[in-house]
Amino acid sequence: MNPKPYGVNELREMFLSFFESKGHLRLPSFSLIPQNDASLLLINSGMAPMKPYFTGEVEPPCHRVCTCQKCIRTGDIENIGKTARHGTYFEMLGNFSFGDYFKREAIHWSWEFLTKVVGLDENRLYPSIYENDDEAFDIWNKEVGIPADRIFRFGKEDNFWEHGSGPCGPCSEIYYDRGEKYGCGKPDCTVGCDCDRYMEVWNNVFSQFNNDGHGNYTELAHKNIDTGMGLERLAVICQDVDSLFDVDTVMNITNKVTELTGATYGQSVKMDVSLRVITDHIRASTFMIADGVLPSNEGRGYVLRRLLRRAARHGKLLGVNTPFLYQVVETVIHENENHYTYLRERAAYITRIVKIEEENFCRTIDGGMNIFAQKLAEHKQKGETQFSGADAFLLADTYGFPIDLTIEMVADEDMTLDMDEFNRLREEQKVRAREARKA
Repeated sequence: MNPKPYGVNELREMFLSFFESKGHLRLPSFSLIPQNDASLLLINSGMAPMKPYFTGEVEPPCHRVCTCQKCIRTGDIENIGKTARHGTYFEMLGNFSFGDYFKREAIHWSWEFLTKVVGLDENRLYPSIYENDDEAFDIWNKEVGIPADRIFRFGKEDNFWEHGSGPCGPCSEIYYDRGEKYGCGKPDCTVGCDCDRYMEVWNNVFSQFNNDGHGNYTELAHKNIDTGMGLERLAVICQDVDSLFDVDTVMNITNKVTELTGATYGQSVKMDVSLRVITDHIRASTFMIADGVLPSNEGRGYVLRRLLRRAARHGKLLGVNTPFLYQVVETVIHENENHYTYLRERAAYITRIVKIEEENFCRTIDGGMNIFAQKLAEHKQKGETQFSGADAFLLADTYGFPIDLTIEMVADEDMTLDMDEFNRLREEQKVRAREARKA
């Protein structure tokens, strides 16, 4: 039996309201730009902006809070559109306890929300625990009533959260069995498999130890709870769709992209990848610009520039030769403005920034793609499987063509790029420029 097909906006409100009923203070999402945290370019988890509360540097507004946090992760950017699980922009639902409740409440409430509020079939849910966390096992087994053979014990790599020295602790994740059609077909496929059958829905982190950095762990006087559940992932399960690109609010953006490009979603794998890349990247870019990020050649500004350029390149692959991304911004805002009300007042500004960046890149990409095609043909004619660093440098230096796009386009042709030669030529150019300035 499938749950009710709740929409993304419904699920977000259901989660926040549920934890408000459990005495939590609902906080708005923090900005994507980290505050007083030089270790991050962009907020990448619900826990990231909570660090000062966990470390005790800042007194939290309440010892129980819940949020739906905007997040950006670009580590898997090459996989965007190719898998069901990867997206640069996503929202992370989380409930947090700063020295208040601990494992029992966290486990019971996560189970209650998923089974009683959302209505997921409990026979398709499987908890995992850290291999030595017998306390969590007993709560799941004796109190919640999960049979022992459906509770999976995993090692430190999978179910123990720590980041260098400081607070750390075991995790308990909840997986949902999406059915055999999403499986890999291997006889040993089970919870923890890398295929799309068993989807991790919720992660409860029990921060109960302090790591001194030398492998010594001591119990914390005040234990904390940090949880995370991907909003779009939960929507994938509720709506019984294949991927996060198929959930209601995201698909509505894709529909706008298909209208503008003339491409048809579901017609070919290659076309679908391009449509998904464009959808994901304009969604991420809209929220980044709304939070104050501007395109540039360094830091988070370069992340934004790279997203917009990748999206524009995939537009080219779909046959669009003029700026069009800026026209999708309105749909992104429409799908999200009920919760993120500030988007509407910044709509004209976001649209203008995207259009200017697109226009600038269009002037660059045309010449670069023509030269790339020529150089590619030369390499293939010689039977070479490596694209020369000299040609990549020519594209970057003479035509302003971004090296990250060259790398991707070379990979799409099943070739490698001679980065050693490219880096050597770029370094030689820097030396010449420095000497010229001295002269």
